[in-house]
Amino acid sequence: MTREIYVVAHKFRPDAQQSAAMMADQLESHGFTVRKSGPVGDAEMVVVLGGDGTILSAAELTRGTEIPIVGINYGHVGFLAEVEPEGLPRVVEQITERQWTLDRRMTIDIEVMLPDGSRATSWTLNEAALDKHGQPMIEVSLGVDGRGVSSFACDSVLMATPTGSTAYTFSAGGPVVWPDVEAMLLVPVAAHALFTRPLVVGPNSELQVVLDSDGAKLVCDGRRELPVAAGSIISARKSDYPVYLARLNDTPFSGRLVKKFDLPVRGFRDRGRP
Repeated sequence: MTREIYVVAHKFRPDAQQSAAMMADQLESHGFTVRKSGPVGDAEMVVVLGGDGTILSAAELTRGTEIPIVGINYGHVGFLAEVEPEGLPRVVEQITERQWTLDRRMTIDIEVMLPDGSRATSWTLNEAALDKHGQPMIEVSLGVDGRGVSSFACDSVLMATPTGSTAYTFSAGGPVVWPDVEAMLLVPVAAHALFTRPLVVGPNSELQVVLDSDGAKLVCDGRRELPVAAGSIISARKSDYPVYLARLNDTPFSGRLVKKFDLPVRGFRDRGRP
């Protein structure tokens, strides 16, 4: 049976495009069928050459499937990527030999109930960001499981996954959550109130944000915008559809965190190891 690989490359990075063409040639020489457009179909893996934004676009293609994504970093931090460009030849070998493990990443379903009773829905792998748009601030009320928690004015409110905890919410001062923890984060940004701490809730909870003013926009993963207006209720729940990342090495999340953010660990002593 012919094995299929779907390849996605950053549209505006010539080096990523060139590497994608080279990788396609190598895969085809190993008997693979390589596809670069259309639905993912029966592909056994999606290979992404780009940054985290390109990986997020690939997650749209695999939504609702168990097809894993492996990222080769042609971006900046590339937190979701598995290897740097120089590791590309080894990636071809590992794909050919099926040498990878699956990393299951939780996603969140987002629903907006507008004042006229209509509804709009989307989902997010990183975060849903309710940002000010054309106004100095937005007014919001926050709730968890149908009970009010706090109200204030702010620049933004972020509803995020553990995967998203190293993205926008990280810049906003939210906690870093290990990706195998099933939880949702609610992080206010530049809020004018006493109780504005980030919240972390379990996978069976529901987050709500009521937009009490106009002048806001709601964007999921920086890609999918939903309509909002004063009086809208935004809800976030754990989704039934995770995203699967292919892991090509056994580096723990702590190691990835240190490497991607270049964290200083000089004083650390790993007891029990030589």
